[in-house]
Amino acid sequence: MIIQKFGGAAMKDRGMRRLCIDRIQEGLKSHGKVIVVVSAIGRQESPYSTDRLLSITPSFTLSTASWDLAAACGELIASAVLSAELEEAGIHNKVMHSMNSGIRTVGPFGNATIETIETSSIEKALQHHKCLIVPGFQGMNAAGDYMTLGRGGSDLTAIALGSSLKASHVEFFKDVPGVMSADPHIHNDAKKIDSLTIDEFLPLLDCTRPVIQKRAALHAKETAIPLCVRGIAAAEEGTWIIPSFS
Repeated sequence: MIIQKFGGAAMKDRGMRRLCIDRIQEGLKSHGKVIVVVSAIGRQESPYSTDRLLSITPSFTLSTASWDLAAACGELIASAVLSAELEEAGIHNKVMHSMNSGIRTVGPFGNATIETIETSSIEKALQHHKCLIVPGFQGMNAAGDYMTLGRGGSDLTAIALGSSLKASHVEFFKDVPGVMSADPHIHNDAKKIDSLTIDEFLPLLDCTRPVIQKRAALHAKETAIPLCVRGIAAAEEGTWIIPSFS
């Protein structure tokens, strides 16, 4: 079993989601079962992005619980859309949301921490479905309130699920073929790095646009789960990020 995480750019339109489905089909063929974690569709001004949902009313800034509830809707919409398109492609699946995801959170709204992941519902669902979809960026507290995990929190969702479910590894799909030696949008001679240890990878996340959320990468270091950063457009090896063992 593997975890595959698709961000907002990968989910932005039907054409890009077709590439997501191709990668999911490959994952199912290679690993038997795939748990898919999704971010909200698109970015910034996209109609269903988190930013657009939170712009509905300025009053969200006055109510942290309402802010998190609205913010969580972006990933729920993305999960429903991808689920329907997977069914259309002949891939039966189930969305594991709210309490069914098993993700229990504590701390402040807007920047919650995953306290535990109760995996029994997911493990039971995997007996009947080879593909599950989990909305990223969110969990529920003991009172049943949606809580979000901070910017980039879907990355944390994917890695926390991977470690809790003892997945083979977690794949992150990007618009570049892997972790690059420099920003390829600026440097034409940037090359893909084939592999890094997690300790080599962490300093690369101290920038304005990290490849994945640093908090998520630190969780990967703590739980020693391998990561793979891959390009969304082609079935090719990406960059492997492997645990560091002292």
